[in-house]
Amino acid sequence: MAEPESLASRLFRIGMNFYPAYRGTGGRVMRISGDWREVEIRLPLGWRTRNYFGTIFGGSIYAAVDPFYALMLIKNLGSGYIVWDRAAKVLYEKPGRETLYARFRLSGEEVEAVRRAAEGGAPVERTYPVELRDAAGVVHARVEKTVYVRRKPVSAGDRSQDQSGGGR
Repeated sequence: MAEPESLASRLFRIGMNFYPAYRGTGGRVMRISGDWREVEIRLPLGWRTRNYFGTIFGGSIYAAVDPFYALMLIKNLGSGYIVWDRAAKVLYEKPGRETLYARFRLSGEEVEAVRRAAEGGAPVERTYPVELRDAAGVVHARVEKTVYVRRKPVSAGDRSQDQSGGGR
């Protein structure tokens, strides 16, 4: 069973759908699980997303899926990490002539694997696939997102607190 939305993830979803940079993609966030390990979006064919050929514009397809794996990692790893989108690859399989849907999943095991890999402070790159499908489940586009993760350096002040057992 899918993890339900929390109040925080629901408010973020609502805000994301009003955020001008995301709203301009034509995509809509439908659900963000309370643990931030699953996100669902939809991308309808409409006046905002229709290209010259009457299908969903490739830029909308990419932009609608762009931020989610980085956001999911930020929320799961916490503030001690730097997370950036590093690269992407898009493969258009079929023209989108109807609403497309995508689901992003990040397992607990993957979050822990990233945390372990970044433990020593070395940069880590992970690649995550996502497919945009129609209501019948037919794949119209495949996107691979490469995300950069690095543990933030510990400052001298943080080190002295760690060694002394904390604050005052």
